[in-house]
Amino acid sequence: MKTRDPRWVFKDRPSFALIAGLVLAGICALVSFSFDVLNGAPVQFFIALILAFAPVPLLLAAVLALDRMEPEPRSNLVFAFAWGAGIAVLVAGIVNSLNLHYITDTVGLSAASARNIAATFGAPVVEETMKGLVLLGLLRFRRAELDGPTDGIIYASMVGLGFAMTENVSYYIAAQDQFGVQGLAVTVVLRGILSPFAHPLFTSMTGVAVAYAARRSGSDRALVILAGWIAAMLLHGMWNGLASYGGFVGLVIAYLVLLVVLFTLIGVVLRDRRRIVALLQRYLPPYEPTRLVDAADIFMLSALSRRRQARQWAKAHGGKAGVRAMSDYQLAATELGLLHERAFRHIVDDQTFHEEQRALLECMSAAKARFPVPRQHARAAAHGTPPPGYAPGAPSPSTDGHWPV
Repeated sequence: MKTRDPRWVFKDRPSFALIAGLVLAGICALVSFSFDVLNGAPVQFFIALILAFAPVPLLLAAVLALDRMEPEPRSNLVFAFAWGAGIAVLVAGIVNSLNLHYITDTVGLSAASARNIAATFGAPVVEETMKGLVLLGLLRFRRAELDGPTDGIIYASMVGLGFAMTENVSYYIAAQDQFGVQGLAVTVVLRGILSPFAHPLFTSMTGVAVAYAARRSGSDRALVILAGWIAAMLLHGMWNGLASYGGFVGLVIAYLVLLVVLFTLIGVVLRDRRRIVALLQRYLPPYEPTRLVDAADIFMLSALSRRRQARQWAKAHGGKAGVRAMSDYQLAATELGLLHERAFRHIVDDQTFHEEQRALLECMSAAKARFPVPRQHARAAAHGTPPPGYAPGAPSPSTDGHWPV
């Protein structure tokens, strides 16, 4: 009987639900863009689209740079971005427009006053709800992928970047219509250069809360998620309110608040990395008798710089195949440590734990068998001594089992 590829445990294969979700998100994005085309000339739309898309690769690279210790499945990341760029933007745009018309017709305010009220009190509720839904979906259907606050921040940032990209198209078209080239330049600077991470930061409040709830099973999970959602709305509302009513001083205050939030979240990510390293140093040593992991491997896995050094060593001696083997090994070993934590917290049952444990060990075995160990170092490596360049500074097999971080 043929067994399935043990890499299934990485959960990085597109499912029917993912494909259907991407198709729906794509349709929603096209509908949203069609509204933009109707609101402005085709030339204005393409200018706005190019300007909105231009910074996205750089912004995605910055977000994914935080996700190097335990990279999330690409399919999940793509879906989160597509949800923000398509479904969330379209629904939020329709609801926000209805709210704006309601305020204008019912209260009798000027168009500018109605827009400020809707932006400050209505848009944050609608937009953070729509963006947060994809995080709740991950909690419901991909709970095992939310291993800590870093994951919540990554997914929140992906949906936020997608949302901001599509939303910026509308803002850039409106700026061209109302103020011409000069207005467009100012809007691009404000939204595309000075505050590209505004939406990711707002939604990260929800993301951190959802990730916290994913690692616990108490009755307070709903309250934590609610608190995160409220924090996202308040931060979003503060940003819009200060930008609408505070003038230049208000804008400066808003930027300073976002900077504080940004540096706080970076600190959360760095602390989460130390937590993952501690898990590896706690749960991987018992696997040393399997010869799939030793002191040098754990030393290598305990720092991003040493992981990168190991991949460079693998590439130098084995090319692309060597890098792929090393990357697979690093990911499988990290997932194994996180799997033990999920079992400790009773997030997975015994059957699931043993099934995923076996698959991860098979991945580690297959990856390590493909390591490009130079022939002259093969005998030493067989006795547990890392080849030169694999893990410089690693302790010898005779040390007491403590590895520097």
